[in-house]
Amino acid sequence: MTDFDVIVIGSGAGGLTAAVALQQAGLKTLVLEQHYAPGGWCHSFTLQGHRFSPGVHYVGELGPGGRMRAIYEGLGVSGDLEFCELNPAGYDHLRIGPDRFDIPKGRDEFRRRLEDRFPHERRAIRGYLGTVQKIGDQLDALFEIKGALDLLTVPFRAPTVARWGLSSAASLIDRYVRDPLLRAIFAAQSGDHGLPPSVAPAPVHASVTAHYFDGGWYPRGGAWVMPRAFIRALERAGGEIRLRTPVERILVERGRAIGVRLTDGGEIRSRFVISNADPAQTFGKLIGPAHVPAAVKRKLARTRWSISALSLFLATDTDLRAAGMDSGNVWSYAHRDLESIYRSIELPEAGIPGMFVTATTLKDPSKFRGVHTVEAFTFVDHAAFLRWTASRTGERPAGYGELKSDLTRRMLDAVRGVIPGLRVAFAELGTPLTNVHYCASTEGNLYGTEKSKWQVGPWAWPIRSAIRGLYLCGASTLSHGVLGATFSGLIAAREITGVTIPELLLQRGPELVTLPSEHPESWPERYRPRRRDQAAAEVRV
Repeated sequence: MTDFDVIVIGSGAGGLTAAVALQQAGLKTLVLEQHYAPGGWCHSFTLQGHRFSPGVHYVGELGPGGRMRAIYEGLGVSGDLEFCELNPAGYDHLRIGPDRFDIPKGRDEFRRRLEDRFPHERRAIRGYLGTVQKIGDQLDALFEIKGALDLLTVPFRAPTVARWGLSSAASLIDRYVRDPLLRAIFAAQSGDHGLPPSVAPAPVHASVTAHYFDGGWYPRGGAWVMPRAFIRALERAGGEIRLRTPVERILVERGRAIGVRLTDGGEIRSRFVISNADPAQTFGKLIGPAHVPAAVKRKLARTRWSISALSLFLATDTDLRAAGMDSGNVWSYAHRDLESIYRSIELPEAGIPGMFVTATTLKDPSKFRGVHTVEAFTFVDHAAFLRWTASRTGERPAGYGELKSDLTRRMLDAVRGVIPGLRVAFAELGTPLTNVHYCASTEGNLYGTEKSKWQVGPWAWPIRSAIRGLYLCGASTLSHGVLGATFSGLIAAREITGVTIPELLLQRGPELVTLPSEHPESWPERYRPRRRDQAAAEVRV
């Protein structure tokens, strides 16, 4: 006897994608989320009336023909989503020491801008960008690979991926480029995977770059509208989600997952279980040791987790446009040696050598109410906070609060280097321990497993687990980011149903609405930002 066909543990992008696809395919599906807010890293939260979205800063491939657009329309969630397009003249602004470069929408425009800046590297620029495009295109062909025999066809399906599969991003860049600043420009988006260029696999770095060739978009309303859209689609199809419902144990009988036990003692049975939790949570905490195969235990012991971060959330009444900001993100680096910056993950003692800064109220002008919200991040190692891991959020020792105050000051100083004259109305700092508490991420990781050479592709955590009836999805499987996690959910649904991914995307949702962040005056009336007096009047009513 089963209560549901499928139970999904966790409501991140992967879990919700799998749940919607499975429910629409006719399988009775339940999502269980331990947090009060759904979405995992796609959730939003409010502090002193200001909304922040710590895990979604931009999404690519939402233009006509884009993969993310096809998924949202194919799952029928597009009617509940609108996205604001970041500045097409510079969706990523690079500040590398004294040098500046803006990455524009469009690979050809990116190439032309680089050739104007580096005419002596024209051949290198074309060679590098062409290889990146081939890798990005060919990775699509690998999504249908299902078994070991299919792996033998990779050199034929994806020859450029096979050529660079065991090489690093640094090797790929160095193969073409000699100019130190141009090398730094091509490495500048390393923060989107969190690894030094010498460690990041070339296909991982190239796939990130290619993902944004057509520009970047931000969800209107903040990240939380994405899980909201998926939950609406899930419930329209007859599925269910339960918040504040932590799972204590995945039940296993005779080597097969048969349901879950909740922390309140209740049990729910199902034919299949999908875990959107990372492998350390899934196999280290949710499954009894006796039921975890020895090979899985060995793999878990070898697994390395991606980097964590200091996350600064602030509000300001500073005129950000006058200070040089727009809807594009800012990658700020102290110098051109990005390899050393991404290797320096200890707590900063003085200045902060690398930082990502973004103004969400410029990305989504409908969010602006006279005060801007800004988010800033710098990578740090979880090990710096080990002494406080046994304490609870809200009950940390005094030393933790003192360190946070000092780090907040240093982060604000660094942000003022990007935004001159910044006035701070409110600021709060998150640490790796914050990520552990709110997102149940092992060691506070941002991207699931570390995306190094032997933890991606055939060596990543498989979606079909070694325990029958148990499937995985999320950033530790196929890939990270919104795209990677979303695709992992589709593949989990494919593995359970036995149908192809195109057959899971037949809902024919309405055309996805995209709006230009830089020109909100051109938005249709129903999407336009409200004036402060208009918003206040609505609140009074």
